[in-house]
Amino acid sequence: MQNISGITLTPQSTVKDALEIIDQGQLQIAIVIDDNGKLIGTLTDGDIRRGFLSGRTLESPIKGLYSKNPIVAHIKDSRDDVLELCTSKKVYQIPVIDDSGVVIGVDLLDEILKPNILPNKVVLMVGGLGSRLRPLTEHMPKPMLKVGGKPILQTIVERFANHGFINITFCVNYKSDIIQEHFGDGSEFGAHIDYIFEEKRMGTAGALSLLNEMPKDPFFVMNGDLLTNVNFEHLLDFHLANNSMATMCVREYDMQVPYGVVSVNEGQILSLEEKPIHKFFVNAGIYMLDPACLNNIPLNEFYDMPSLFDAVIASKQTAASFPIREYWLDIGQLDEYEKANNEYHEVF
Repeated sequence: MQNISGITLTPQSTVKDALEIIDQGQLQIAIVIDDNGKLIGTLTDGDIRRGFLSGRTLESPIKGLYSKNPIVAHIKDSRDDVLELCTSKKVYQIPVIDDSGVVIGVDLLDEILKPNILPNKVVLMVGGLGSRLRPLTEHMPKPMLKVGGKPILQTIVERFANHGFINITFCVNYKSDIIQEHFGDGSEFGAHIDYIFEEKRMGTAGALSLLNEMPKDPFFVMNGDLLTNVNFEHLLDFHLANNSMATMCVREYDMQVPYGVVSVNEGQILSLEEKPIHKFFVNAGIYMLDPACLNNIPLNEFYDMPSLFDAVIASKQTAASFPIREYWLDIGQLDEYEKANNEYHEVF
């Protein structure tokens, strides 16, 4: 995603202002925003040329020239969603907005097709026993179970690599030799892979204390039994935009009460609601952490990710939530494993 610094205009800007931005910039587009940074429209060289044909001058305001209904992407859109939008609408630059309509950046079709190599480390927790998936996991670690004809972990690695995140660490324990034999140093999969060996159960965050070196940039942590097409670049951008110390991906979960719920006060019935549905946000097992988070994790001890977020919250630092609306499946039980295989080729 490209920064919009230097390519923004207001409705009061002139055609001359717009030309300078478009001619001098590399994005070939100007973004029109209001005082709060919310998107009003977009302006291209073609819009300006049509303005000249209709009698506009360099000193004319751009109001009336820019597109008031531009094609936009949302910060939570997956990479594939943005690519499909660009190709179907035949656009090469697309503004990306957040829930409030504020412009976060601009996605470029060329960059989507050819991602940059980014420095942010990826840590994948792949040491679990997979007890709930037995007998499938009696001789195979859960992340190596095949979904769509390849190990779950391979799909995860390939999706991160496709987004330019190629520096990957596996935190391994159970049957780690199978994982190492398949992935090696990661070069076959377009990545650089190293390993942390958990000699005891470390929880979902404890192994982070064993990293060979402190990451210099915000880094990803993800459970190795998930399938998702979340846009990892947008997760990183969201984390940075919110100045977050720790960001947790969350998923909406609906739970229906199988009975009629009665609201009672001092023995009197106030209301009845038949089989109400309650909505919650649940932890999706994908995180973005600032390197300073590692200071909260005890060395070589069991420590869970919720405890880390509790520590961040207690220290009054920002713990942000990133709602996932893209495909996401936690493969923890046999029916979910079957569901993953049935859906894999349609989704990926």
